[in-house]
Amino acid sequence: MKIVVIGCIHNDIENLPTFFDKLSTYQPDVLISVGDISDSTFPKGFSSLDIGRIFLEEVKEVSKNVLVVPGTWDKELIDFFEKKGVSLHGRGKVVKNVGFYGFGGAQTPFNTPYEPSEKEIEEGLIKGFEMVKNLEIKIQLTHSPPFGTVLDIVGGRHVGSQAVRKCIEILKPQVAVCSHIHEGMGKDRINETTILNVGKFFEGYFGLIEIDDGKIQKVELMNLI
Repeated sequence: MKIVVIGCIHNDIENLPTFFDKLSTYQPDVLISVGDISDSTFPKGFSSLDIGRIFLEEVKEVSKNVLVVPGTWDKELIDFFEKKGVSLHGRGKVVKNVGFYGFGGAQTPFNTPYEPSEKEIEEGLIKGFEMVKNLEIKIQLTHSPPFGTVLDIVGGRHVGSQAVRKCIEILKPQVAVCSHIHEGMGKDRINETTILNVGKFFEGYFGLIEIDDGKIQKVELMNLI
């Protein structure tokens, strides 16, 4: 099973067709977006919903299984992705005996459109986990990285989510994926959980997870450029 994870598109619809063509060569069984598909400004004549529709049209050409959690700029897309059946925001879903659960958004100092509280993030992740808790392999999806890792450092300070970290420690997914902190893209661990910050898709970065024989075989940051 191959899982591709992308994040932080930030309205870059111009490069989506090229990047998605390249991603399709990996033939992913699941494609995950961990948020910030939208942004604060839009190409002339486009709205947040337009960006969401274009994203979904393009991504469906890469994988029939698409899972999305919202970023801080994706508030207007939450209901849209829910109606389209691809949202994993406060939900869990099983694909090929792998359990996926997630919750989006993040706290920031910039007053972005979608900043759920730490309590909301924790409760949303637990709610999603309950839907897949009996699966052998579980993967957690969040926009924010967990607090206190190499994946959440900005200006020498840890700025990630305490709730995301708490849920990793308690729920013990095999893998946890995130984005949000562009400077923190890469890989780390919390106990037995591998954590991957997939960085900026508009610069070609993405995560690749491979599962074979009921075990995680690969968790890596990749680049299409």
